[in-house]
Amino acid sequence: MPINLAHAPIETGNKLECVSYAPFRDGQSPLVKGTEIPPEQIEQDFTQLAKISKCVRTYSIENGLDKAPELARKAGLKLILGIWLGSNRVNNLIEIATAVRLTKEYPDVIDAVVVGNEVLLRGEMTAADLAANIRSVKGQVKVPVTYADVWEYWLRNREVYDAVDFVTIHILPYWEDFPIRARYAASHVDTIRKRVAVAFPGKEILIGETGWPSAGRMREGALPSRANQARVVSEILQLAKQENFRVNLIEAFDQPWKRELEGTVGGYWGLIDAQARALKYPAGVPINNFPFWKQEMAAGMMLSALIFAMAMWTARRRPWAPRFVSWFGVFVSATAAGSLLGVAVDKMLYESLGAGGWTRWGFLLAAGIVAPVLSAGALMSGQSLPTFLDFLGPRIGRTKSLRAVLLGLTLLVTTLIAAETALGFVFDPRYRDFPFASLTMAVIPFWLLMAFNRPRSGVRPVAEASFAGLLTVSALYMGFNEGPANWQSLWTCLIYLMLAVTLWRARAAQIPG
Repeated sequence: MPINLAHAPIETGNKLECVSYAPFRDGQSPLVKGTEIPPEQIEQDFTQLAKISKCVRTYSIENGLDKAPELARKAGLKLILGIWLGSNRVNNLIEIATAVRLTKEYPDVIDAVVVGNEVLLRGEMTAADLAANIRSVKGQVKVPVTYADVWEYWLRNREVYDAVDFVTIHILPYWEDFPIRARYAASHVDTIRKRVAVAFPGKEILIGETGWPSAGRMREGALPSRANQARVVSEILQLAKQENFRVNLIEAFDQPWKRELEGTVGGYWGLIDAQARALKYPAGVPINNFPFWKQEMAAGMMLSALIFAMAMWTARRRPWAPRFVSWFGVFVSATAAGSLLGVAVDKMLYESLGAGGWTRWGFLLAAGIVAPVLSAGALMSGQSLPTFLDFLGPRIGRTKSLRAVLLGLTLLVTTLIAAETALGFVFDPRYRDFPFASLTMAVIPFWLLMAFNRPRSGVRPVAEASFAGLLTVSALYMGFNEGPANWQSLWTCLIYLMLAVTLWRARAAQIPG
């Protein structure tokens, strides 16, 4: 449902104080050695940013960003120039020398220099070495010099405070050790700012990074979404205006390359969409988490109609009337699939990365569409859910039914993807997305088929029992690890458990020796 904010993130006629800028578009990445962004591309970006911001903050002079001051002057922007520091001392010296030269050549453009970004957080430099680098730069430039890091690392390394002209802190409510809900994000930013101001009373506190992601996985109660991003940004800017403190938002444009490091959520912190290059939240336009909801609703209704059509076609070919529970199962499957199709498609489009990601989520979405259609026919005909042995076992015991083979293959694909994602949430969960929508579309029909058309005899297959155990253990651990506030996690855990029960109750006919 569209929402209207009391204040748009960027109101008509107003400009942001500053916004973080990285020049990379889709297919471009600083992780690829030798990546050089053409000046024309940066100029296009700066021309666009000059309409909504007074200033941009950069993080390095590599990848073509040594041209940033010249291009910022053309666009009428001020610049907070970043020097990237790391463990490579030679690269550090090159960055510093270039930044010092640019500061002298463009004193009318460069307002401040940031010597290092989160180098203490990354553990690539000691506080003493960092302070020495800051003092070295201060001795060569005439503009204010600072260092930028997560607010906690300022409190842990107070000796850096003496070396800077002002303190630049990063406050990202979503990434806190104890994630903050969107509704409390602005007050959290203000609380942390005041806490740091008490610890460092003699110098200005600049919030060098703050914002909210528009897509990605939930962390406890912190939910990335377009509406939440607009709300958080709007409330932080209003608070900054009321209490008169400076804010630099992260970030100008969505950065697809960050998804390789931080998962889906890393690529969606921008105020401007990476593909369309358009502002996500124009003033006066209602904000909707699903801007194509009408098309998605129509597709969902068509899928529901197809499921009922399959059920009716099967029922008309049978000499007996289907049971009431069979129609009830079709109704539940059709409702779940139709309601979730738009969400599933949206998640696939945002969360798929690379050939592997598109293959995984594409197959899962296909399973979510095919499973309720095939299951509707099976419910009407009284057919039970096939086991893996029915189409992968010894030739003598394989099914001759095409529908059973297709249904079994769909179940196998769903089980394999569910197991792979479940293990990921156990061993490497931080950046993984929850596949709750497509998985629900696929699992509910299987669960209903198991419940209503369960075979009365046979043995429990080893493969199904093994997957059931894996999914159960993973779901229990995942629910505990992600916490009770994360509804995406709880939903996914429930579906894992439903699939585990479905697989556990499978029965295969014994083949004579």
